[in-house]
Parts: sequence; C-alpha cells; structure tokens
Amino acid sequence: MNVICFGDSNTYGYDPRSYLGGRYDPDSRWVDILAMETGWSISNMGQNGREIPSAALAFPADTDLLIVMLGTNDLLQGRSPEQAAVSLKRFLSGISLNRSKILLIAPPPVKRGAWVPDQQLIDDSHTFARLCQNLTEQLGIRFADAGKWDISLAYDGVHFTEQGHRAFAAGLLEVVK
Repeated sequence: MNVICFGDSNTYGYDPRSYLGGRYDPDSRWVDILAMETGWSISNMGQNGREIPSAALAFPADTDLLIVMLGTNDLLQGRSPEQAAVSLKRFLSGISLNRSKILLIAPPPVKRGAWVPDQQLIDDSHTFARLCQNLTEQLGIRFADAGKWDISLAYDGVHFTEQGHRAFAAGLLEVVK
C-alpha cells in the first residue's frame, strides 16, 4: 500500500528540543511507527512551518491513501479557524485522487505554552477541528480527530512529544485498520 503523509512539523517529526529543525528518531515519529506497524510504503511529506497550500498538489496516481493534517501553522500566523477551513477546502477540493483515498486529520488542539500565550488560540484550535469534520462531510472524504487521542504536547504547546507521537500513531492505527 502506497501512503503519503502530508503535513507540517508534527508530520515531519520535529523535535522541539532542537534549535536547528532536528527530528525525533524514527522509532518515535508517528509516520515511521505507522510504517513499521503496517508494513506500508509511506512517504513523509511533512515540512516544518507548512501552512495550507493555496492550490492542490499533484499526488502520484498510485497513492492508496493520502493522510493530510494541516492548519495549526495557519492559526499560529493569525488566521481564523474559518479562514483556515476555507483554505483547506480549496486545497482538498483540487486533489485529483479518489475521495475514498483521502483522510483528513484534525490536528490535536494546542495548549498553553511558549508558542500559545492565550486562550483564544486554544479555542480556535478546537473550532478548527469541528470545521475540519464539517468539511470532510461536504467533500465526502474520511475524517479523524486527533484531539481524541490524548496527544502529549511539548513545552511550546504545539509540537508532539515522543509519547505524543506514539499516542498519535496508536490512534491513527485504529482509524486505518
């Protein structure tokens, strides 16, 4: 099975303890754990700082599953949950893969930390998750809410800890099996 995981730093496996964009070891990154547990061929297309692209990308036609988790950086850059959802709808609508092959994951809500100084951003991340679910119903694609998987976040309130990556992988494995 050919799987693409398209997202931001939490997909990339960013280690917030590093200052130069370092990553957790493969045995601690959710994408790599998913590959080990399933035996699937998985491409990690996570990128630090990635916001929702303004247009759809051309993913390979032989992609069996496209897992998308985006939106946190858009909120951190000051976009409202509604603005981020509009961008996400435009991006997802343009993807040429069969809708049954797309899984949108609502990122886990942020928490108070070095990058999250106020309650508004936390509230916005909860709102964005609800908007993601509505969006998947409109577009006829699959949905998962990582906010239900008890993801532990680092001191910054945004990035997964190693335990958070393991919890994310466990939650996702339940969804994809």
